[in-house]
This record gives sequence, C-alpha cells and structure tokens, in this order.
Amino acid sequence: MVKEFASHQYWAVVLGGSSGLGLAAVRKLAEHGMNICIVHRDPRIDMEKINAAFEAVRAKGVRLISFNADAINPEKRAEILLQLKEQMTESGKVRCLLHSIARGNLKAMVSEKGPVLGLDDFRLTMEGMAFSLYEWTQGLADSGLFAPDARIISFTSEGSSKAWKHYAAVSAAKAALEAITRNIALEYAAQGLRANCIQAGITNTRSLQMIPGSEQLISYDKTRNPFQRLTTPEDIANVVYLLCKDEAAWINGAIIPVDGGSHIS
Repeated sequence: MVKEFASHQYWAVVLGGSSGLGLAAVRKLAEHGMNICIVHRDPRIDMEKINAAFEAVRAKGVRLISFNADAINPEKRAEILLQLKEQMTESGKVRCLLHSIARGNLKAMVSEKGPVLGLDDFRLTMEGMAFSLYEWTQGLADSGLFAPDARIISFTSEGSSKAWKHYAAVSAAKAALEAITRNIALEYAAQGLRANCIQAGITNTRSLQMIPGSEQLISYDKTRNPFQRLTTPEDIANVVYLLCKDEAAWINGAIIPVDGGSHIS
C-alpha cells in the first residue's frame, strides 16, 4: 500500500466519522498515510465499538485523535481547533475536511398519526447538514490549518433535487450544502481550497435505515442500478481518497455522482 500522504504529514478532519460513510473514508485515508481528526456525536453505550474501530485505524500507523462533541456548537468547534493545532504541530496541515454529518429531521409535512415538520426542524437540519460545512471551512482557514492545496468534501444525495416523503428538511439541507460547496469552491480558490460534493448512491447505512420507507428505496435502487447492487461505504471512500490526491487538483465545485450509474436510469 502506497502511503503517499505520510511524508507531507497531512491530516483529515472528519465531521461524523464514527460510522457509515465517514468511518469508511477514515479507514481508506489512513491506509494511505493520512492522520485523522474525528468529530462525532455518539452515546456512551456505543463507545466501546467505536473506540475499537478507532484503534484499528491507529494500527495502520497513523495518528488519530477524536472528539465526542457537538460539531455544531461554536465554543466546542473553537476548542477542537485549538487542540488540533497543538496535536498537529507546525509541520502538519489539514489536507481534507470531510463533512459527513447526518443530523436531519425526518418528520412528514402532513401526518395524521404524529408530529408534522416545523420551522425549527428545518433550522436544526440546515444548521447540522449544511451551514456547518461553511463554519468549519471558515474556522480551519482562519486558524491557518489548511494545506496549500486542501480539499473540502461533503456528501449529498439525489434527494437534493427529488421529493421523498419525510425527507423535506434533509432535502432542503442537501440543496443548500451543494450551493455552499459551489461558493466555497469559488471564493476560497484564492487560498488553494478545492470543494466538491459526492452524490452518494443508496447505501445501506444506519442513516438510510432511519428514513421511513427506506426498504422501498433499497429495492428500487437494486433494480435500476446497471450493476444490480447498492452503493457501499467503501465505494464512496474510494472517491474521497481519489479527490485528495494531487491528480484531482483541477476538480472543483462539482457534484459527483458515485452510484454505479443509478442516476442515469
């Protein structure tokens, strides 16, 4: 395995890296020599399993620091950035900011049995799944922690432009995330940053399983996908890795479908 990032002492800051797509990307980047800083929010009952996963990453020969904290909280973000700066030392730089926060409200707009979606639900979802990308980009840039050729990567979905029941708040957040990414790509280019969204295909993660009707989404995607299978977290992690390579420097402001071709059917 070529560890091309190790000699540069590169780091990846992963927001939501304790499971699913984020953890898969952490494993892939670590295999290639990237040090890792994970910010996640998980209950104590899950921490034994999560810590074991983190130790397995450290066993790949990289440094990994983690913070079980609210990535949306401004004070917590400032504390994490200070600690990250101390841990990295002057020779380390952040090559990748990966946004994998899945904190969205899945209430329906119209419901006879339960609560309906409100404006506060929209606000909390937008803050967690969209605005936080800009806040962390700004914080890292203002702290001087980015490498000269850093990559900002986030995860979107087809739901940003399609209507799914119970998905209105997340759909709005994903559309905003894409818009914010395009403007980061434009306005931070002078600082060397590249920003792109990966439009992940249907992936059977915990986040997907929380969506009412997810079984129908899974069944539909299997039939329309040219390869007759779902996207895996490893499929997405591979593209995160590719976007972090030197050869991907001219990819900027893109929404990249990574779904095996499901979107063309």
